[in-house]
Amino acid sequence: MAGNNVLSLLGWSFLPNLVTGWVQSIYYGLTIRAGDRKPAPGTPRHAEHRRRIYILVVSLYLLYTVYEADYELRRASDYYADLGVPYAASERDIKSRFRRLAALHHPDKLMSAGGADGGSSDADFFMHLKTASDTLVDPARRFAYERFGPDVVDWKHCVTIRDFVVRGVQALIPYYGFAAVAMYVLGLLGYLDWGRYWRWLTLVVLCVFELHTVTRPSFPRFLDAVVNPLLARFTAHPPYLPFQAISLARKLSITLYIAFSQIGPLLQPPDRRGAKPGEASEKQLLQNLDRLEQTARSMDVDATRLMELEMAPFVGDAEVIGTMRSKLKEWLVQNTIRADPMVKDALGRSFQKRRVDAPAGAKGNR
Repeated sequence: MAGNNVLSLLGWSFLPNLVTGWVQSIYYGLTIRAGDRKPAPGTPRHAEHRRRIYILVVSLYLLYTVYEADYELRRASDYYADLGVPYAASERDIKSRFRRLAALHHPDKLMSAGGADGGSSDADFFMHLKTASDTLVDPARRFAYERFGPDVVDWKHCVTIRDFVVRGVQALIPYYGFAAVAMYVLGLLGYLDWGRYWRWLTLVVLCVFELHTVTRPSFPRFLDAVVNPLLARFTAHPPYLPFQAISLARKLSITLYIAFSQIGPLLQPPDRRGAKPGEASEKQLLQNLDRLEQTARSMDVDATRLMELEMAPFVGDAEVIGTMRSKLKEWLVQNTIRADPMVKDALGRSFQKRRVDAPAGAKGNR
């Protein structure tokens, strides 16, 4: 399993870029006629085509990894499928089925029938069937197996359902603790900036789902009432056990983290691609401030030109210009400053503070 995870990470690291180059070359070969020039690398058209093809390739590879994870679960099988009994089988049905299988696969019977070759594998298969039967006929172990998988066989000193649940939850804490620390550290290093909120939300939802699944006496409602009935009705896919649904959800969450980290930046507007969220917003703010400053400067220039046009007839007459400046100043004070709502409010409050019974000519408000 660890080897498969390593191969999957290596595949995500170079396969999308490699396949995107191949697909883009094939696409140009099919859509561009002979003699016409293909978009050169580095041009906007070539970059846009590569962006779309890359998103398509990553999406298809994401679907493939989902299928691969589901295939691994089916190939690993489960105790119910190995014994050939349904998930709702009773203890009596499981024992009856095991007796029939034991009559067919018991090592002594196979050896007496002359099947010396492969005796070790036959014995291992029989012991596997016996372990499956012993696990499913024990209510506590059956509960634990359905939620934590075959690892519960090796859990010693666990007898009751509570013992198994406590042991299972103790195993969950390091997993999600390490995942949270890893996401936090990678975020500090700048690797998981895009979609940070959704990554944390996915981790929390997955943790809550797993805790709910392993502590409830029945299967999750959506699994028992939606997913498994649909699989049984429209496909030949076997139903999911809770531990299989949890394993698939974990793999999907990791795959989605990787896929979104590659697709997410490409879904941003062209002027924000390649920039971190904080840097992009700061850059946008600086651009807006520059536009505002340029607009203010242009308005000052226009106002100065208008003033020069208005004063043009009086150029050379210093007395008239001085008189007009004083009149303009008075007009600005009367019609602009005093008309401002904030100035009116300040003057009104100042007048309210003055004493009503103050004598004529008194100053101040005391």
